[in-house]
Amino acid sequence: MKKVPLRKCLVSNTTYPKAELFRVVKTPDGDVVLDITGKLNGRGAYIHQDKESVEKAKKTKCLERALEAEIPDKVFEKMMFYIK
Repeated sequence: MKKVPLRKCLVSNTTYPKAELFRVVKTPDGDVVLDITGKLNGRGAYIHQDKESVEKAKKTKCLERALEAEIPDKVFEKMMFYIK
């Protein structure tokens, strides 16, 4: 049986399987992007893939604090697009 990697959501502080989370990355260049593949280089932060978590992350600015960078609105728009 293969081990499932777990990560913690910044918003809810709950542990989820990595596949159920969005990874937002601050690249070495300083850009902030949504990492769908989970393989981009840089500092990553995880948000659960539901509408409430994404809205709360935008409202409380927890992603900005975790990555120490300004998060563009297009990152949140992409997250809302990918929510199942």
